[in-house]
Amino acid sequence: MGLGLTNNRIRSLGRASRRVAALSLIVAALGACSMFEKDAGIPDEPADKLYNEGLFLLNNKKDAKNAAKKFEEVDRQHPYSEWARKSLLMTAYSNYEAGNYDDTISAAKRYVALHPGSPDAAYAQYLIGSSYFDQIPEISRDQGRTERAVEALEEVARKYPGSEYAAAAKRKIDIARDQLAGKELDVARYYMKKHDYTGAINRFKIVVTRYQTTRHVEEALLRLTEAYLSLGIVDEAQTSAAVLGHNFPDSQWYKDAYELVQSRGLKPSENKGSWISRAFKL
Repeated sequence: MGLGLTNNRIRSLGRASRRVAALSLIVAALGACSMFEKDAGIPDEPADKLYNEGLFLLNNKKDAKNAAKKFEEVDRQHPYSEWARKSLLMTAYSNYEAGNYDDTISAAKRYVALHPGSPDAAYAQYLIGSSYFDQIPEISRDQGRTERAVEALEEVARKYPGSEYAAAAKRKIDIARDQLAGKELDVARYYMKKHDYTGAINRFKIVVTRYQTTRHVEEALLRLTEAYLSLGIVDEAQTSAAVLGHNFPDSQWYKDAYELVQSRGLKPSENKGSWISRAFKL
């Protein structure tokens, strides 16, 4: 018969090839379905199991970073459960303990947005403020984080005045405000060195009007005395020294201010119409 193929044989092989191809597609499809069914069939871990594993890592292993991941899994696998609410707060706390402040702020803000009426909302807000507070830079650096710390902590005091975190928030606010006053004073000193007395006065004014409860206000009043005398604005210099003496009579800054005006043949004398005098009547 030779090596050639008859027409019938060719047609038979064609039909067989088509059957093999069809079977291959079916087998492939069944294999894919099997894989999907296998993936879909993987059950979620119980929420309480994940949560307790997170607690174990946090409390027993002191592994805050991986604890946060466990709490995140609760939220991912059981997003509408009560465990998810608890885990979201624990995610924020674990990240805070791990020093991951940006992740802390993100989780805590989400908690406050989703659960504003929760008894734990005050703590979540406190974590936001504390995360900014712990990143306060040295006085020579930009104080944007310090300002955000004050804003977030003031939210605690304003929205949750009866909470156990309000007092702690106020203490941190005082420290942060002192830092902001120090920054203004640092910039003002720079202007003084450049003999830009007007620029310096504007910065000292911020300390006196916005941050007069901080430890920097005494120096600011002395420096105002210096700057005004340098500009020849005698009555404001006398007023600054007088206000300093009235409010801080035992201060070394007042003693320096008194000696300064006296060296010019003057004495402290308050002008009641001065912005300095009005600032201390607020």
